[in-house]
Amino acid sequence: MLSFNELSFWEKQTYINHTDYLIIGSGIVGLTAAIYIKERFSTKKVTIIERGFLPTGASSKNAGFSCIGSPSELLDDLKHTDKNDVFKTVEKRWKGLLNLRSLLGDDKIDYLKLGSYELFSDEKFNESVNALDYLNLELEKITTIKNVFSVDPNIIENSGFKKFNTAISHKAEGQIDTGKMINNLYKLAIEKGVIVLNGIEAKEVHKTYLETNKGKIDFQKLIICTNGFAKPFLPNEDISPARAQVIITKPIENLKFKGIYHFNEGYYYFRNIGQRVLFGGGRQLDVKGETTTVFDNTSLIINTLSSLLNENILPNTPFEIEHTWSGIMGIGSKKSPIVKQISENVYCGVRLGGMGVAMGSLVGKELSLLID
Repeated sequence: MLSFNELSFWEKQTYINHTDYLIIGSGIVGLTAAIYIKERFSTKKVTIIERGFLPTGASSKNAGFSCIGSPSELLDDLKHTDKNDVFKTVEKRWKGLLNLRSLLGDDKIDYLKLGSYELFSDEKFNESVNALDYLNLELEKITTIKNVFSVDPNIIENSGFKKFNTAISHKAEGQIDTGKMINNLYKLAIEKGVIVLNGIEAKEVHKTYLETNKGKIDFQKLIICTNGFAKPFLPNEDISPARAQVIITKPIENLKFKGIYHFNEGYYYFRNIGQRVLFGGGRQLDVKGETTTVFDNTSLIINTLSSLLNENILPNTPFEIEHTWSGIMGIGSKKSPIVKQISENVYCGVRLGGMGVAMGSLVGKELSLLID
């Protein structure tokens, strides 16, 4: 690929020379930030650079869960985080999902409101059930939905699961196609006049220019939207990479369940995609090893996912794993995103905490309002 110095005068003038708003990262946050900035400042030049030919992190590599939090996850958060902070984050997830659906439309993201279920096989169930009235009251304030959570004694038997005792259903959650989401966000950004340049990797941030692997780009404002890859640019922020590994089966005849499912406080999650089963998680098995920006699958986690799929989710059901992959999330000691001004000309929207589908478009919108 040519360096900037090897481009023509026309190419440099159109694509590379000074841009008003330069965004690093073409995932859900970067694309939505660009869309909203262009809506606010239609005559300004808005440019996104992306090191890959597709978004590199997790935006189109995740499981496609439109979720806001399961009972046991919320209860665990409440043990070490202020109540107001926990439910403010849940509110951001909910408002983010509504914003994404409004921005693109349900058809363009294949949104399916099939609900979700948290599955239990231990004492966490009793703790969650005892807190349902409280959690339902708090989530009704956010979603206006009555009794978001309810015990579902039949889901285990009807779905053919084993080694789970019972389940709690979640009315406010659903699933999307994240490939279609990113594709349609990209189309909308282009329609608005946003320039997207792939194959360009950010190297070093300066006050008024960004050094890349192809040369430098001058900017008026720089917005960092690299989530799990943000640490080199934001060394003082509480953010670390977290890899998530995923498997998907070939189509299964007469698959018994639809919707999205969580267990073990959300560390494992699965859903149907048509007649296929997507299953991911297991990061807690090797926290140190999964704190990485390397895309890879490990035998420890893939074998565990395969075993759980065979013994718990699809017992007595023949299946074949068709494909495995991984995505890189951004996490920290808190689950709320970091949306802030870093310096005079530099801003960031990062640390989506594994909830990029839920919060990503809202973070992009908040960035557009923060930058003036």
